[in-house]
Amino acid sequence: MPEVWPGEPYPLGATWDGTGTNFALFSEVARRVELCLFDGGGRETRHELPEVDGFVWHGYLPGVGPGQRYGYRVHGPYRPEDGDRCNPAKLLLDPYGKAVAGSLRWHESLFSYRFADPDALNTDDSAPYMPKNVVINPFFNWGDDRPPRIPYHETVIYEAHVKGLTKLHPGIPAEQRGTYAGLAHPVMIDHLRNLGVTAVELMPVHQFVPEHALVARGLTNYWGYNTIGFLAPHNAYSASGQYGEQVLEFKAMVRALHEAGIEVILDVVYNHTAEGDHLGPTLSFRGIDNAAYYRLRDDDRRYHLDYTGCGNSLNVRSPHALQLIMDSLRYWILEMHVDGFRFDLASALARELHDVDRLAAFFDLVQQDPVVSQVKLIAEPWDVGEGGYQVGNFPPLWTEWNGKYRDTVRDFWRGSYATVPEFASRLTGSSDLYEHSSRRPFASINFVTCHDGFPLQDLVSYDVKHNEANGEGNRDGTDDNRSWNCGAEGETGDPRIQELRARQKRNFLATLFLSQGVPMLSHGDELGRTQLGNNNAYCQDNELAWVHWDDTGELEFVRTLTRLRAEHPVFRRRRFFQGAGPGSDNLADIVWLTPAGEPMTGRDWDAGYAKSLAAFLNGDAITEPDPRGRPVRDDSFLLLINAGAAPLDFALPGAAYGERWEFVLDTAAPRTAGERRRLKARDHVQLTDRSLVVLRRLA
Repeated sequence: MPEVWPGEPYPLGATWDGTGTNFALFSEVARRVELCLFDGGGRETRHELPEVDGFVWHGYLPGVGPGQRYGYRVHGPYRPEDGDRCNPAKLLLDPYGKAVAGSLRWHESLFSYRFADPDALNTDDSAPYMPKNVVINPFFNWGDDRPPRIPYHETVIYEAHVKGLTKLHPGIPAEQRGTYAGLAHPVMIDHLRNLGVTAVELMPVHQFVPEHALVARGLTNYWGYNTIGFLAPHNAYSASGQYGEQVLEFKAMVRALHEAGIEVILDVVYNHTAEGDHLGPTLSFRGIDNAAYYRLRDDDRRYHLDYTGCGNSLNVRSPHALQLIMDSLRYWILEMHVDGFRFDLASALARELHDVDRLAAFFDLVQQDPVVSQVKLIAEPWDVGEGGYQVGNFPPLWTEWNGKYRDTVRDFWRGSYATVPEFASRLTGSSDLYEHSSRRPFASINFVTCHDGFPLQDLVSYDVKHNEANGEGNRDGTDDNRSWNCGAEGETGDPRIQELRARQKRNFLATLFLSQGVPMLSHGDELGRTQLGNNNAYCQDNELAWVHWDDTGELEFVRTLTRLRAEHPVFRRRRFFQGAGPGSDNLADIVWLTPAGEPMTGRDWDAGYAKSLAAFLNGDAITEPDPRGRPVRDDSFLLLINAGAAPLDFALPGAAYGERWEFVLDTAAPRTAGERRRLKARDHVQLTDRSLVVLRRLA
């Protein structure tokens, strides 16, 4: 047995220096900490960590290097009534572990109590059923890799699942499908580039485990919002193995995407962990220092506060939990070269006491951090607790998933009443939500669909959810879909309904990419991906949720939209529209028009039955300069929008807006828009029911 040297308390985790490995673990309640090493046959050797400084237990083992599997056993109090749950019979994963080998096998020994008697301590050894951490070699040849640093106003986000996006792609070798290597494959990168994507937002890739209840039903956690390792890339997404190679494979994926000019944003889950509530398993944090890592109830510390709906909430009042979050973020930026983060249930991170506080310590730490503050920071601005819906209330550095955008755009195109004024606000960047905090239009991450809910095809094909495959009696998933099946529930052979659904999909896509703010497309929406009415496919790791590549869907239409957006800054302004300036004789930067071609009045805005409007976007009146300080000039456009159930005649405005116009896009006839006759001021355009037309002013 090798001698254990004192080592150092920092950095936390396992750090190989070329001749040996330093191990460091925080626990304020521990009385002893054992480092457990495992050989290839699973045989365990225990080493007591000899030193503790500032509640960090540490030791150095010469000769121990990359590939070594390990875990911890923490000796300390087991007093649930006081919030302490140490149990040395349970092998624990390192919160700072950078790689994980193996997978969790559910067994009663993973729990610190007996199923038959929750008050009885369970002292069965959990090691045979636990995955193990792996010491890694941090070296990787990054070459001349540089972050693309795409400005927000030029960003197009593609939300994707590493496995689901590539698992069925016929152009990717079978052994690479569903992996980081598959996402880095040239055919996948070509698809993203041709689509006009500038950033992939990956659903959780931190090491996660499936819930016990799901496994018991023969299902699994597909989405991955059940983290157990905040510094480790999920090993099941690795084509090359589970013994540290996943770190190299992830880095190679990032490098390949960067070479293509595509940023990598991670969807991160720092609001809770996979250990669940007080009846959950003891896998890591609970057995190391339960009260430091989790929010506990003040009146009874046996129980967790749950703002996430997942059984527990990470304790962002604890300096050690905050340190873990910040160290994790910096690690993924500095060592893994990622370009930003989308924070799941970010409101939970703002709860210092119980209410959401935009000045919470976590946001203060991010604001002053010279590394984390410089990448893209995207909040999912809600949690499940009281007062958790915080759209528009995050600090100035942050952008937000704009749930109000999603709801308003869905309502407008399905024909709900009284949505025109709010629809206009969402189309122009949601200044009502973001301008008060000195943020710009790109603070709004606009989306119509995402992983959570119906994909685009289902949004126009189902009125209600059909989640029977989840095994929860169709009780799971939201009932607030704001969807419309266009006349038939589910799949249909009726060509009229099929055509209407295709038109509605194009309406949603055109609205998304022509809105001010940052558009986010959900993976597979360009290909007609369907979940057959399942709006909560979190547990469907199968063809129901994976992307199918045998349908081009609206692929070419999305390419047209992203090219239009990229070529014309009037659709991606860095400042909000101002309307007519005081005493100005020139046309405003935006003018809202009625179908008669006249500026809208207050009476027009107040008409709750209105389902149509037009917008003149003045390319000569963009107020922001280019990066060199020169004025930005662009073409001017007319957006003609008819969400009504009948065709509508639009009159073009007078010559002051433009004497000649040409068709650019028509969601009712996407392939022939550019072939139509050119128009003059005061000409009339016949819009199909539920359609959108874009016209460009000619010089």
